[in-house]
Amino acid sequence: MPIDPQAYRPEQAILSLGDAFYDRVAAADFPETRLRFRNDRAAREVGLDGLTDAEWTTHFGRFAPLPGSLPQPLALRYHGHQFRVYNPEIGDGRGFTFAQLRDKGGRLMDLGTKGSGQTPWSRFGDGRLTLKGGVREILASEMLEALGVPTSRSFSLIETGEKLYRNDEPSPTRSAVLVRLSHGHIRIGTFQRLAYLREDEAIRRLVGYVLRALYGEDGDDPLRLLDHVITRAARLAAGYMAAGFVHGVLNSDNINVTGESFDYGPWRFSPTWDPGFTAAYFDQNGLYAFGRQPEAIHWDVMQLAVSLRPIAEAEPMIALLDTFGDRYQPTITDALLWRLGRRPIDPATDRALVQTVERALRASGVGIDRFFFDAFAQALPAQYGPEWDEARVALEQYPLRAARAHAYWRGEPCSMLIDEVEAIWSRIAEADDWSAFDAKVASIRAMGDALVERP
Repeated sequence: MPIDPQAYRPEQAILSLGDAFYDRVAAADFPETRLRFRNDRAAREVGLDGLTDAEWTTHFGRFAPLPGSLPQPLALRYHGHQFRVYNPEIGDGRGFTFAQLRDKGGRLMDLGTKGSGQTPWSRFGDGRLTLKGGVREILASEMLEALGVPTSRSFSLIETGEKLYRNDEPSPTRSAVLVRLSHGHIRIGTFQRLAYLREDEAIRRLVGYVLRALYGEDGDDPLRLLDHVITRAARLAAGYMAAGFVHGVLNSDNINVTGESFDYGPWRFSPTWDPGFTAAYFDQNGLYAFGRQPEAIHWDVMQLAVSLRPIAEAEPMIALLDTFGDRYQPTITDALLWRLGRRPIDPATDRALVQTVERALRASGVGIDRFFFDAFAQALPAQYGPEWDEARVALEQYPLRAARAHAYWRGEPCSMLIDEVEAIWSRIAEADDWSAFDAKVASIRAMGDALVERP
């Protein structure tokens, strides 16, 4: 393996927590390893872009350890509220933390898996991932990254040659193993498990690890950790809303304490600004509907506070939790202004603009992606109806932060609605044709480049 010591910086930080936080496991021995996707943009940031395809497959399909990083995969232990019902019998059931390393900015990053085989926490599952599930996760994470949402990044997808049976898609279906690059894999549910087991010293040790390894701070102050997580969680909720994204399963074991989105199962992008739009067919009560996501994420952060209660006073934590809305509001405003290609004026005016745009989107039924494409750095087109009169006037007073110079703006808006996702998968399933998938990833990245382009 070619190693550039300036770019490749392996770590083993998580081992400092000790064996009580994870189980040492081995990857499944797959019948084959056929490379389907490698994210060289992400790989460059951690010094792994120089791997040949054969080396890549050895590390991310056969899981040979990366030099200097973790000697053996670790299945992390956690609990969590799943649709508000506490479950103490979960953990990494089809994934593990494979490696740790620093990115170019010095952040500690994890390479974690999905579909890498059974662990002590698999229960009755086979520990596998469908190829369709892997394709969907790549499309979701690429789209969210382009839209400025803090997200894990799909790093690798390798088809593994097994036939899987699932109740929610035609079976047998093809199998794969996914690797994602994340800023840590510590979840709110990781803290919940320790509180459930009444392991107070372990809670404090985990607080210290998160502050030191993921936030770059000394000490083990639980209030400091909660303060960070509230800020990051508010940013995540705002990012989802500005992107028109519905995660689908915002359980407390799916909320990373760095505020980075991950684990994309029944996700959807909402076609219109419909607060009641849901992603998961089993979310019959709309608990995680589009418009309820800030509430859901806030509720999960409350569970972190409950878990920290054995080592922290309640009153200061309640005071911090009460600031979630105050942190969310300016963040959603900034996220929407960024997507509109505008610079802020002042908090009151900016918030009024956001409210005006949200009302017009709901009243008109205009597609979310269509609106942001049309409004980016220019006046609304004439065909927008009277519902948009107030928004049109409000937008005209805003200074532009970007130009429509990128070639992306000469085409059509890039969307990721369910019909297109299914069409992309159908071509793969029926003819092993990856051209639509490859073209979509390229289109998404072009959109991301256009959104951040400066005059």
